[in-house]
Amino acid sequence: MAPSPPRPKGDPLFGNARQYATDPFRFLTACERAYGDVVRLDLGPLDTYMLSDPDDIQQVLVADADSYVKPDFQDDAIGDLLGEGLLLSEGDTWRRQRDLANPAFAMTRLGEFTDTIAGHAEAMVDDWADGQRRDVELDMTQVTLDVICDLMLDVELTDRQREIIRENLEPIGARFEPDPIRFITPDWVPTPENREYRAALEQLDDVVEQLIASRRGTEGDEDDPEKPMDVLSILLRARDRGEQSYRQLRDEVVTMLLAGHDTTALTLTYSWYLLANHPEVEQAVQAEADAVEGPVTFETVREFDLIERVIQEAMRLYPPVYVIFRQPTRDVELGGYDIPEGSAVMLPQWAVHRSPEWWDDPDKFDPDRWLDQGDRPRFAYFPFGGGPRHCIGKHLAMLEAQVILATVAREYSLDTDRSGRLQLRPSLTAHPRDGMPMTLAER
Repeated sequence: MAPSPPRPKGDPLFGNARQYATDPFRFLTACERAYGDVVRLDLGPLDTYMLSDPDDIQQVLVADADSYVKPDFQDDAIGDLLGEGLLLSEGDTWRRQRDLANPAFAMTRLGEFTDTIAGHAEAMVDDWADGQRRDVELDMTQVTLDVICDLMLDVELTDRQREIIRENLEPIGARFEPDPIRFITPDWVPTPENREYRAALEQLDDVVEQLIASRRGTEGDEDDPEKPMDVLSILLRARDRGEQSYRQLRDEVVTMLLAGHDTTALTLTYSWYLLANHPEVEQAVQAEADAVEGPVTFETVREFDLIERVIQEAMRLYPPVYVIFRQPTRDVELGGYDIPEGSAVMLPQWAVHRSPEWWDDPDKFDPDRWLDQGDRPRFAYFPFGGGPRHCIGKHLAMLEAQVILATVAREYSLDTDRSGRLQLRPSLTAHPRDGMPMTLAER
């Protein structure tokens, strides 16, 4: 057994944290290509081991999933935001909440969702006009937020609630951008950033409280076979049975609001950017969408080929969740190295999705690469994570992205003056820096 994995040289005080914070995407790629399958990093409170071999990733997420938990970093901000929601909860709490939520995401319900998704996409396009220059990231955020509120919470946001959420996404996101100073600053210190974050969180909590209050008494009787099966109805019935605290209910609604729309919005944003820079693919997507007569339906989505591959390729090149962390609860062996209990294990989608080890011409946008995946390992591509803690909404997200992409492509081309390597803003997810301004061209 090798004594320790290779490690890049860092600063005396901050280790590798400054390199990571400056550009985590470039840093992750450089580490994967320079040091191989296991790299030891000094990023702050915990020793961190970055894994880029798909077999090791599968071992962490699937084979030995019970031996890993979400890391308990010193930063409590994400706990204040998402609490004991599905993304962060562990053990019996997570299993109970996952079992409660599963029926809302059942495959048998996907067909019921399509008309709702298409309706929101059509309403968005109806507000567009030829020649407009719009921030497409903002538009995709808005439509996916409306979809998740409709399907999973059975609420319609007021204009003011929508404005509050939109205004506070920025300070909430900024709180999670990597910063070496934050690694050594206690969370309770009243820095300007911490104050802005707390204020944004209070406003978000006010909206969540309003949404929950608006649904009380509408969740349906437990014994009614026609009772609503959206997530909020299920949780409210569980609260009536004494199985759900208000805090747990709040945490799940916040998780659904934020995690339920953000990754799909970003997938669509990057899809539009990539199509704008590859007009021949955009024209083929339009032709596939044009072949649908009438509104996009669940049956027509199942016939899409290129549209699905475009979305897969967008998530390969620009995975919204660009890194996953786990913490072993015992000493483990990965990639030929002993990794001690309590350290942090980093699984970087960004680096693995762009590794020349698994992808030909990895930085090229090529939806056709999905026509023949050959013997590529399963976890050379894992935008939704994997194992028992895979994203509960992954099938809904793929359906939603295809319906929205097809609905828009039938009406508009989206043009951008950006090309080459995008400047990204790292937060909990990877956002384009300064949004995604694009010009609409009505077809």
